[in-house]
Amino acid sequence: MLLNSTRIVLIVKGEAMLKLSKLTDYATVILSFMAKDHLNIHAAYEMSEATGIALPTVSKVLKLLVKAHVLTSVRGAKGGYLLARMPEKITVATVINALEGPIALTECNASHKNCDQASGCQIQGSWGLINQKVFNALDSVTLADMVMPYKPPVEILIPVSSLYR
Repeated sequence: MLLNSTRIVLIVKGEAMLKLSKLTDYATVILSFMAKDHLNIHAAYEMSEATGIALPTVSKVLKLLVKAHVLTSVRGAKGGYLLARMPEKITVATVINALEGPIALTECNASHKNCDQASGCQIQGSWGLINQKVFNALDSVTLADMVMPYKPPVEILIPVSSLYR
């Protein structure tokens, strides 16, 4: 899984396999901006200017995030938006769920009613397991993680000869 402040994409053999919608992508950018200064109220215009995302799109994303209780809105002349919880408590899975609904890799993960092959399918449980693993991975990444500087993983080289003792 590739992770940076603007995109989450599962990559297999160099090809993007699972993609999030543009709105979800924008939500991660907006929330990452807010997470860097999470104690202050942020206006939609300010977020639009800082992220380069058009104001109508920012407003649409903010409305969805408030509805999902990821953000709270503050009315008044100095109003705007605040994170509803600390950045460490808001996961990428929560953000995806807020904008796209429950994470389901296949139709049978969302609802068995919409799959014509459900009655004869021998691998429903396997897809459930895969779906749960992907959900767990997304649920383990928080907004606090998203705003931390990226550090590439450290490679550990083990000589093949040491494996044959």
